[in-house]
This record gives sequence, structure tokens and C-alpha cells, in this order.
Amino acid sequence: MTAEDAFFETVALWSQVAGAIVFLVALILLFRKYLIPAVVANEQARNAEIVDAEKRLARMRADAAKARVEVETADRDAAEILARVERVIERDREHTLAEAKAEGDRLVRNAEGELERARLVARDRLRIEFIEKALAQARAEAPARVDAAMNAALVKRTVDDLARGNA
Repeated sequence: MTAEDAFFETVALWSQVAGAIVFLVALILLFRKYLIPAVVANEQARNAEIVDAEKRLARMRADAAKARVEVETADRDAAEILARVERVIERDREHTLAEAKAEGDRLVRNAEGELERARLVARDRLRIEFIEKALAQARAEAPARVDAAMNAALVKRTVDDLARGNA
């Protein structure tokens, strides 16, 4: 091997080394210029998606907490409405019972009044009946027991009673 061959071999070797270094530098430059920004942009996009997902999750949790509060409020409102309905039902029941009792008392009083009126009417009928029977009996027996003197005395006493206002 000659010195010239060795020189060319050394130049070939160093040219391959220089080519490899240039290739590596170009590769690093291209990696830094294109690939790293793409990776960074992808990472930022993923981070933005994660942040957005965390915000949505936080909103959903807040909405869920708000919905739980609304459900609890609705449950309390429903319980209050139920309690009010029960109070209204009880009040209406008591009012209806009081009205029914008052109506029953009124009906009993009316019935007692009707009973008293019927008793008075029956007593008056009985009295009239007794008077009619007594008059019938007196008419039948009177001519035999009452003479002209007694008849005059009865007429005089009746007229005197009427005159004094003792009718």
C-alpha cells in the first residue's frame, strides 16, 4: 500500500466520518426544527385536552353537587307540602266533623221541637176529644139533671164571668 492509497483511505474514512457528522447534525437540526415542535404541539394539545377534560369533570361535579342540593331541596319541599296537606286534611276533617255535629245538634233540637209540638197537638186533640165526649155526655144527661132554675143560674154565672173577663 502506498502513501497515496493510505491518504485516500484516510480521506475516505474522514469523509465518511464528516458525512456521518453532517448527517447527524442535519438529523438533529431537522429533529429540532420539525419533530420537537410537533411533539411539543402534540403534548400541548394533549395537555389542553386534559385541562379541558378536568374542567368538564369539575363542572360535572359542580352540576352533580348542585343537582344533589336541588334534589334535597325538592325532598324537603315535598315533605313540607305533604305536612301541609296532612294539616289541611286534618283541619278539613275537624271542620267537617264540627259542621256535621252542629247539623246533628240542630236536627236533634228541631226534632225535639217537633216532638214537643206534636205532643202539644196531641194533648190539644185529646183535650178536644175529652171536651167533645164530655159535651156529648152532658147533652145526653143534662136534660134529666138540669131544671129551669139551675139553667138560669148557669147562664147568669157564665154571663157574669164573661163580663168580668174570666172567659
